[in-house]
Amino acid sequence: MDLDRLDFAILDCLQANGRATAQDLSDAANLSPSPSHRRQKLLEEAGIIQRYVALLDQDKVGLPVNVFVTVKLANHANETLRVFERAVEACPEVMEMYEMTGATDYLLRVVAADVASYEAFLRGRLTHIPGVQSFESALALKRVVYRTNLPLRQGGVVRSGRG
Repeated sequence: MDLDRLDFAILDCLQANGRATAQDLSDAANLSPSPSHRRQKLLEEAGIIQRYVALLDQDKVGLPVNVFVTVKLANHANETLRVFERAVEACPEVMEMYEMTGATDYLLRVVAADVASYEAFLRGRLTHIPGVQSFESALALKRVVYRTNLPLRQGGVVRSGRG
């Protein structure tokens, strides 16, 4: 699906407010509500809009600790990678996981209630995954920037698509 400036306007609006009404979307895209809603449905069907979620305040729900963990595996056999990825996907504390280039194989962002909870995750889960050779943890002191909105526009110009 090729995206145009109207699609990007709708996506920008929905990123800012996932509960935006058809009228909100029509105002953002400068269209009437019916075509705006139709475009939203097409964006959902194309998988560009994957789902709608509520963003929670990590501190207020008792998970203020962010730990970034780099993991090095013993080898890069497909089965080793698959086993590790499946095991980590099953850990609800892991908020993000990236396969990396360079000296380590994966980067994880883990949330925890406190350092003891993180240690329990580390000793009880991560160290028991087959193929893990080593890991390093870096405790975040504070979050400086956190975004959920993708930068669809730069300098007011649509970066891709027809627009």
